[in-house]
Amino acid sequence: MRIISGKSKGTKLYTLEGNTTRPTLDRVKESIFNIIQNRIQESIFLDLFSGSGAIGLEAISRGAKKAILCDLSKQAINIIQKNIDKTHSSNQVELYNIDFKILLNTKIKEKIDIIYLDPPYKSNFIQEAVQIIIEKDLLKDNGIIIIETEDENRIIDNLKNERIQIVDKRKYGRAHVIFYQKNNIEEYRGG
Repeated sequence: MRIISGKSKGTKLYTLEGNTTRPTLDRVKESIFNIIQNRIQESIFLDLFSGSGAIGLEAISRGAKKAILCDLSKQAINIIQKNIDKTHSSNQVELYNIDFKILLNTKIKEKIDIIYLDPPYKSNFIQEAVQIIIEKDLLKDNGIIIIETEDENRIIDNLKNERIQIVDKRKYGRAHVIFYQKNNIEEYRGG
């Protein structure tokens, strides 16, 4: 796994051992960032289930102002910290080793431009996270929520009553990537 583009391009990242986390494939990551490339510059980026930190650090490499990375696993946090050090991005990253609900309810003090959600596939964490994000009004009016899942239909069904709308969907092998915005936005203007 590596940083694909930007100031840290080519930097090889540390990854977690074992199968408790599922890193986003480079081709999926590259596609996602190509879609949102016009939104990254000077953005505030939240990667809620960070794993190795690769998604948030890719955002920093491509010009995000700040990345907020969160993972409950201490092992993941240690890997993320090593990757932050390797990419020389500590002044642009806030790193939290806490439950995502605590982070969303108590630690986010500004509105977010881009929120990336890629929790364990069989969990209900996406629905719980989106409910808090909407309730706390954490997403900027023109911001986007990007969800990576293997069960697109379940996620769409679980989020159908939330005040967000799908603006794009992509499929990469088993991985489905769904892009949401608040309902009051006309239309997604991606890259």
